[in-house]
Amino acid sequence: MNKLTIKERSRILHLLCEGISIRAITQLTGASKNTVAKLLIDAGRICAAYHDTSVRNVKAACVQVDEIWSFTYAKQKNVAVAKGTPEGAGDTWTWIAIDADSKMILSYLVGGRDAEYAMWFMDDLAARVSNSIQLTINGQSAYLEAAEDAFCADMDYVQLMKLYGSVDGNSTDKCYSPPECNGIRKRAIAGKSDAAYVSASYVERQNLAMRMHMHQFTRLTNTFSKRVENHAHAVALHMMYYNFVRIHKVSSITPAMAAGVADRLWEIEDIAMLIEQAEAAPRKHDPYKKREILN
Repeated sequence: MNKLTIKERSRILHLLCEGISIRAITQLTGASKNTVAKLLIDAGRICAAYHDTSVRNVKAACVQVDEIWSFTYAKQKNVAVAKGTPEGAGDTWTWIAIDADSKMILSYLVGGRDAEYAMWFMDDLAARVSNSIQLTINGQSAYLEAAEDAFCADMDYVQLMKLYGSVDGNSTDKCYSPPECNGIRKRAIAGKSDAAYVSASYVERQNLAMRMHMHQFTRLTNTFSKRVENHAHAVALHMMYYNFVRIHKVSSITPAMAAGVADRLWEIEDIAMLIEQAEAAPRKHDPYKKREILN
């Protein structure tokens, strides 16, 4: 079996990070579909592990959180009638927390949109910051208890709710068009928040970047993930690329450098090298692996 070189892996990873579909990548590079898919899985695992260990003790002043919708295998309304539906099919939500100053994504989580996932997400965010923060959330009620339990009231906590509808009373519902936002409402939950920094602009701009750079989030296409695990791998690769490789236009450095997590500009080849190092490392024997297969 031919092994991809660092240069070939870097090119495929770069195409994936720029929103090119797997089928298009196979036509551009000559690599097989299975090769590209396996590289995405390997890269996703490595990027998730690196983010988990490296993005710690970050000093952040204002953090914005939000969720972005996508679906896996089939839309939620079609899951019941789809044959051979895998586990995790249907609506898939990605939770995101971004530092408003450095633009670095501090925490992310792929899964459902309920109170349990909100608790996991808030606990992970609290474990990655080293100081008291001003947190801006949306109107989802699941955040209220989750944030209080995770931070133990050691933060300034504001809920920003958007008001949708038409000002003149006419319906604005149109096919594929979002409802019109005609106002916002800010509600202080805990602490003393600075109203000037209560915003969701940066996290919503990141949501747009995800839809532009990942085909799994593109609407009205058939490039969605068929398994939730592969969807999570694509998200992990994007987060690594966004934080460590992609230069932010305003700061002229990467978000990881602005947050003090990285001391240099990463290249795509650095991510490919992490995969190479993981493959070269000796694998630890798992005594439970055989038992799980037998069961």
